[in-house]
Formats: sequence, C-alpha cells, structure tokens
Amino acid sequence: MTGRHTTARTAVDRALARIADVERPEIWISLRDAQDLVAEAAAVDARVEAGEDLPLAGLTVAVKDNIDVAGLPTTAGSASFSYEPAADATAVARLRAAGAIVVGKTNLDQFATGLVGTRSPFGAVRNAWDPARISGGSSSGSGVAVALGIVDLALGTDTAGSGRVPAALNGIVGVKPTKGLVPTTGVVPACRTQDVVTVFARDLQLARTAVETMTGLDGRDPLARTDAAHAALPPRARLAVPLPAQLDGLAAGWREAFEAAVSTARSAGFEVVERDISALLDAARLLYEGAFVAERYSAVGAHIDEHREQIGGDLDPTVAGIIRAGAAPAAHELFADMERLDELRLRGAEALEGCAALLTPTTTWHPTLAEVAAEPIAANSRMGRFTNFANLLDMAALAVPSGLVDGLPFGIMVTGPAFTDRVLAQIAQRFQAAPRRLFVVGAHLTGEPLNRQLVSAGGRLVGAASTVGEYTFHALATTPPKPGLVHTGSGGATIAGEVWEFSAEGFAAVVDAVPPPLAIGSVSLADGTRVAGFLATPAALEGAVDISARGGWRAHLAAV
Repeated sequence: MTGRHTTARTAVDRALARIADVERPEIWISLRDAQDLVAEAAAVDARVEAGEDLPLAGLTVAVKDNIDVAGLPTTAGSASFSYEPAADATAVARLRAAGAIVVGKTNLDQFATGLVGTRSPFGAVRNAWDPARISGGSSSGSGVAVALGIVDLALGTDTAGSGRVPAALNGIVGVKPTKGLVPTTGVVPACRTQDVVTVFARDLQLARTAVETMTGLDGRDPLARTDAAHAALPPRARLAVPLPAQLDGLAAGWREAFEAAVSTARSAGFEVVERDISALLDAARLLYEGAFVAERYSAVGAHIDEHREQIGGDLDPTVAGIIRAGAAPAAHELFADMERLDELRLRGAEALEGCAALLTPTTTWHPTLAEVAAEPIAANSRMGRFTNFANLLDMAALAVPSGLVDGLPFGIMVTGPAFTDRVLAQIAQRFQAAPRRLFVVGAHLTGEPLNRQLVSAGGRLVGAASTVGEYTFHALATTPPKPGLVHTGSGGATIAGEVWEFSAEGFAAVVDAVPPPLAIGSVSLADGTRVAGFLATPAALEGAVDISARGGWRAHLAAV
C-alpha cells in the first residue's frame, strides 16, 4: 500500500472532520493549527505535481507525545516536563520527508510507563470499540487515533509492549521493529537501551512501508543499527506456540480464538509445534520485577524527585511509584540480572530452534477502565506476559488482528529473533491471506434465511460437519428465531451444522455482521479440527430452551 492514494489536502480535511466527529479529546495532548495543516498539504501536493516522488503523500500521521515534533511541545504526558523541541525526531523527519503530514501529538501512559492507557493527567484514553474499556498503553492515543480512522498512521514507542497491546485491543496492526533499526533520536526515553519506535496502521503493508521509511543510521543515535537481512520465508515454515498451560489465564473465549488462529496458520501452510517458552516468560518478569527498572529512574527519576509535590496531580502516582522504585537496585543487582538474562536468552533461543517465529496472543485480557482503577498494578502486569520479553531478548515482533471475541477485537502476535522483521511481515501476510473456515448451525445453513449473507461474502460450502460431544444447543428467545451453541466440555452433545470457507476479506465481512447475542469463537469438530463458529454468549441463554437432544437446527425446526 505504498504510493499516493489521495491528495494531501483531502487527507487533512478528512482528518480534521473525523476529529470533530468522534469527539474523543482524550486522544490528543496537542493538535496542529488547521491553517498550518492546510498550508503543508498544499506544499506536499505541489511537490507531487512537480514530479517529486513522495511515497507517503496523501497520508496523515499522529505522533505519541514522547517523540519530538517541531512546533509542538513534547510533554511525555506531564505538563511539568514539557519542552519545545528544536527539530523533529529522526523518525518523524523521515516520514515528513516522504510526504506524510503530522496532525498532532497523542496522549500516553505518562513517561511511557504502562500498558493500560489510563495513567495520564490528560485523561484515560478510551477504547475505540467500547469506551468503557481501556485502549491499552502506553501508546494509547496513537492506537485509538488509527482505529477510529482519524489518521492513516501513528507512531508509538515500545519498551514492554506499548506498540503491540494497543493494536490488539483496538483491532489494528502494530509493528515493533528490531531495536535500533529506527533511530530513537528525539524520543524521551523510558528505558534508553530497550526503547523502540513503532508504527500503528489499519493495513500491514502500509505499516511496514512506514517502518522501512524510518529505518537507517542517522549519525546521532549511538544504539542505531543496520539490517542487511533479506531472508525469504520457506513454503513450509514452522511456527512455535506456547504449551497449553502457558496460555492459562486468558480472557474468556480468548484461548478458543487463539486455537482458531492456530488452525488458520496451519491452513496457510505453516507447521505448528508446541514449545516450552518458560525462559521467555521468566525474562518478561525481569523488566519490572528486577533491577532493569533502574533505567526508568535514570530517564526521568530526577524530574519526579524535583516535583514530588505534584505526585497525584500532574504526576501520576502509579507511574511515579514505579519510576522512583528504580532508584533502589544496587549495581551488583543489575549485573546479576544481566547474567540471568543472558542465560534466559540462550534457553529461549534453544526453545525456538528450527522455528521461524513464535505465535502467541498479543495480550491476555481486555479490562474495563473500572477494573484497572481498582487494581492498577495487578491489572497492568497481566497485559505484558507475551510482550515484555521481546526487547530485553533483542527480538522483533508484529501484532495483527485475528477476529472478534464477544464483539471486541482479539489479536495475535509473531515474535522472532533480531532482524527477522521482514520474515515476520511475510508470516503475517500469509496468515491474513489464508482462507478462513466457519462452522454454522442455524439460520446461516444452506436454504435458511441468513445463508445469503455467507454467499454474498464469497463463501463456499465445504460440507456438512458435526461438533465433538462437548456442546449444548439452545433455542434463543430472539426474533427471528435462532439457536445458540455453547461449549460445556464433558457431558455435552454432538451438534450438526455446516463448514463454509471464505477469503480473509469475506470472513471479516461475515464476522462484522454477527448480531448479538452471538459471537465468533473456536469450535471443535468431530473430525479433530478446530474452526471458527457462531457461539452464544452467556447473556443469550436467558429465556433460552435447551434443544441439544435434537442434535441440530434443522431437526429442531422439523420437530416444532
């Protein structure tokens, strides 16, 4: 998705209109003046008309407010920390040089400390799909600005997962490059040696184009690196997945959604193998539970100490507590943790040997704003199980949407060694292009009233199928009548239905049209496969009649 798809002026007008339409002021800490945006758009359009090659012309960008944009203050989520940068950050300058137009600076978990998006004196950033839930952080405003269609691209940063968790919770793509590929010149550090500039987009190819545009040494970032790798993904690549026990604690329906994603990976030609990733999970805990937190104090601890009287006001108390705790570890503790990390890096590499990447859920749950407010530390710590280790172990990662659970986005992530960025993109592209299969049991069956939805989405009937004997089947109290399938485990019944196959786009169209109280989840079939299927939410069962003994919807209709 490179190249110019609209004029810069049209893109700017669209962004400004969308900002007004969505009424989400908490997304932004500062916005550029509309007249400045229009003037810059005119300049970009003129350069294109003159024949200049600007691959990102006609695209708008939001920038996380710990990344410098000339002409706008950099706050890192704290008014007392605010300063006026003299120049764009390297990443921003490269996007603008390619024709992209920066609309404004986005809200974040203060000092990029958190994975929830609520730790900001500028307000909690609400989820794009459900305003009662968190957006994910720390790059909260950037993720939501893309998900709501305000901008085409957004920059975030990622130390523990902040460029991936908001992508998962808002149904978009999040690319976390290998450390150093995108210089961090002009970025307020959270952990200087672990920070990465990341990209959010609704399209994977566009996100990767932005990353490639920003990549390369700038002569100012001493940690910047180059990547000469151009590895091609073999047709029968192997993906690792965690052991089943390492998926414990996922939100309701998420394990089933992940199993459906694994089935899709297999249908895309990947070999999937279970691997013990305990070394990676142990490394993840070191980021906050060990001496590495000292680097957060090194970054902004002095500012917090100098402004202690503002804790609870301009300075978020949870963030301040985490950062100030970084002053406690002694040097010998840090060196001990570094030695421990070296051991875990070796064990982690051994666990993933022979695999192109690790496939996991991006995060573990999607809490409400109230749940995070009640337990801010515990709620946040659950978010980073599969993300916290990547930068510590020098790995690249990429998060993509993988359907809905109970009407909210579910996301998966591929993670690989340093400089496998392009391979991860190939894996995600192959996953997204793979045909999806859907098990239907009611009004979507062949000849039933809603079957036309499957046909119009390009669906192809694979054939009749049945579940394993672990389900109950209910006639729901809805108009028109429809059934609800519920997984109960042992003691359930076998329920008849059909399997349909779709392109990724067709499947997305069907999923988007799923009416409550139904949802898409993973269904175990009698032939040993797992596919996506229509499932009933617990709320749907109020007033429902158990018709499991009938064995299927057509048998039930015939009986009544």
